[in-house]
Amino acid sequence: MFLQDATHSERFDEVASFVGEDASGSFGILPGHGRLLTVLDFGLARFRHPDGNWHFIALPGAVLSFADNELAISTRRYLWDTDQRRIGKALDEELRREEEDLSAIRENLRRLEQEMLRSLWNLERSR
Repeated sequence: MFLQDATHSERFDEVASFVGEDASGSFGILPGHGRLLTVLDFGLARFRHPDGNWHFIALPGAVLSFADNELAISTRRYLWDTDQRRIGKALDEELRREEEDLSAIRENLRRLEQEMLRSLWNLERSR
């Protein structure tokens, strides 16, 4: 399996199965599966190593392709861990940070809009 985001990529050899979710719902892929191209939803996906251990991937959405027994996932960013609780906490923290960033952006846009309106008002008054 090849996993990549905007800043790095990783290869995981010997993936026994993959479970993800797209707009149609939850699905699984086993070796030998037919060609597949889909868009994964925001959330957790997981893959199993032949030793039986699961690895969890937190994604903000991604493009998944499977062809010739090669699984590739491309996303803006991802987090992965073998502990579902730990990756869940990391995902919650990431969401909290993103929400804080979005709030700051909204506030900056609101201020910019007010300043632009004030400037337009002053221009109109000076005519």
